[in-house]
Amino acid sequence: MTNQELADLIFPNITKTIEDYEQAYPARNLKEGAKVVRFAPSPTGFMHIGNMMSATINYCLAASSDGIFYLRNEDTDQARSVEGAVEFIHHILKHYHIYPQEYEYEGKIVGNYGPYIQSERIEIYHAFIKHLIAVGKAYPCFLTSDELNEIREYQQKNKKRIGIYGRYAKFRDVSNEDAAKRIKAGEKFTIRFRSEGDFNKKFIFEDLTKGKIELPENDIDVPIMKSENLLPTYHFAHVVDDHLMRTTHVVRGEEWLSSVPLHYELFSSFGFKMPKYIHTSLILKKDGDTIRKISKRKDPEALMFYYEEKGYPVVAVLDAVMTIANSNFEEWRTNNPDKPFYEFPFSPKKMSSSGALFDLDKLDNISKNYISKMKASELYEEYLKWAKEYDEHVYNLISKYKDDTIHFLNIEREVKKPRKDYENYSSIFDKIWYMFDEEWDRTLNYDFGKIADKEEILAIMEEYLEHYYQESDTEEEWFTAIKELCDKMGYASNMKEYKENPLHYKGNVADFTTVMRVVLTTSSMTPNLYDIMNILGRERMLKRLEIFKENY
Repeated sequence: MTNQELADLIFPNITKTIEDYEQAYPARNLKEGAKVVRFAPSPTGFMHIGNMMSATINYCLAASSDGIFYLRNEDTDQARSVEGAVEFIHHILKHYHIYPQEYEYEGKIVGNYGPYIQSERIEIYHAFIKHLIAVGKAYPCFLTSDELNEIREYQQKNKKRIGIYGRYAKFRDVSNEDAAKRIKAGEKFTIRFRSEGDFNKKFIFEDLTKGKIELPENDIDVPIMKSENLLPTYHFAHVVDDHLMRTTHVVRGEEWLSSVPLHYELFSSFGFKMPKYIHTSLILKKDGDTIRKISKRKDPEALMFYYEEKGYPVVAVLDAVMTIANSNFEEWRTNNPDKPFYEFPFSPKKMSSSGALFDLDKLDNISKNYISKMKASELYEEYLKWAKEYDEHVYNLISKYKDDTIHFLNIEREVKKPRKDYENYSSIFDKIWYMFDEEWDRTLNYDFGKIADKEEILAIMEEYLEHYYQESDTEEEWFTAIKELCDKMGYASNMKEYKENPLHYKGNVADFTTVMRVVLTTSSMTPNLYDIMNILGRERMLKRLEIFKENY
C-alpha cells in the first residue's frame, strides 16, 4: 500500500489539494512593507493583560504600515473552551477601539481569508494533513492513553525529555498495510508529524525582539490531529492558517520560544516561508520585596475584567500597556499628547528582554493625569456610563443631581495645574459622596485637625453662616469675609504674622477654614471650599451643621 493510498483511506472525502487552497488564498495585494498580523486568542479562558499587550502591538504594527490586522478564533482545544470567552474577546476589542479589519462573529465573516474560526476550517487542515501522509511526513499513531501515560511516567522518572521520539515512537515505521488494517478494525488513532530533526544539532533563529538565538532541532513526533474530534492541534493549525492568511509577523509570549523548533520544521515541511516572530517578555508585578510573573489566579489585575469594573478610561489602559510594550512610549506620548496610541512607531527592539513590569501605581498616575484633562461634562458622561453598568446606587444619585455633580467635578479643572484626585471612575464616589444629602445618614467620622472643640466649632460656623456668608460673593469677597471673622474670633488672617507670633492666636486662617471644610464634608482634604459652599448653598450648609451637632 502506498502512502497516497493510506492518505485516501484516512481522508476519503478530502479531494482538494494544497494547490487548490493556495489559489483560494492568494498573496495579499498590499504595498511593500505592509504587515499582516493577527490577534489569535484561544477561548480557553478570559482575556488577560498579556492578550491585551499582544493586541495593541499587533494593531500598531498594522496601522503604522498600512497593513492588515485580523482576528482569529483558535478554538481547536474545545474541551477547555470557556463559555462566554469569545464574546468577551469581541467586547474587549470593541471597548478599547481595537477594530480588526477581518474577523468572524455571530455568523458574519468580514474578509477574504476566512473562515476565521479554526473549528470551521477542518477540511482545510485535513487536506494539508493528507498531503503530509501522502509524502511520508506524517503517520497514524495507535498509542493508547495508558501507553502514553506509561511513557511519560518513565521519562519523568528517568529525567528524559518528554515526548514521542526515538524508540518511544513505536508506530513511526509500522507498514502502511498494518496501519490500514488497524484503521479498518476501528482502532483509535492520532496523526503524528514525522520529524526529521536531530536534537543534538542546532539552528539559528532570529527573533525580532531577542535577536539571533541558537536552538536545538525538533525531533519529537508531535500529534497534528486528535483522535477524538479530528481537529488539528494548535501547533499544526496555526502553521496552515498563518500561511494561507498570509501572516507576515506573529506577536506572542516568550513562553512559545520553546516551540520554535517544531514550528520551524512544520513550516519547512511544506516549503512555506515562516513569518517573522516577536516574542514578548513575561509581564511581571512587584509583590512586596519580590518581582514575579503576574498570575491569572492570584492577581485580579491580570484579567481584563478588572479594568472595566474599576472604571479606568480606555486611553489610560492603552497607554499603560504601551509603556510596558516599548521603553520609549512615554517620551513619545509626552511629545504627542493627543495622538492615538496606534500612531506610535512601535519597535520590537525597544521591548524589554528581561520582563515587563506592570505597575498599577503607574496606571493610576496615567489615569489620574488623563481624567484631570477631561472636561467636567465629558467626565460626567463617562462616569454615568460606568455607574449604570457597575454601581446602581451611584448611577441613581448622579443622575438625580446631574448639574451639581458636573459643577463639583469641575472644581479646579480646566486650569493650568488641574487637580488629580481620581485614578478611575470607581474611586470618584468616595471623594464626592458628601455632596449628596442622601448620604448623610451614614456613620460620620469628622476629620478635624487643630480645632476640635465642639463649642468653638459651633461658634465659628454659626457666626459665619449667620453674619458673613453671602451666596453672591466672588471668591475674593468670600475670602475677605473669612479673614475678617478670623481676626474677630482670635485667629490670624495673615500667615506671616501667625508664624512670627503663633502664641498670640488661637490658630490661623487655614485652621479656621479647615473647621468649615470638615463640618460640611467630614474631610480636611477636599477641592476648593468656596466652590463647595456655592454648590451647597446656605440651607444645606445649615442642615449639615445640625447633623454635626447631633453626631459629634
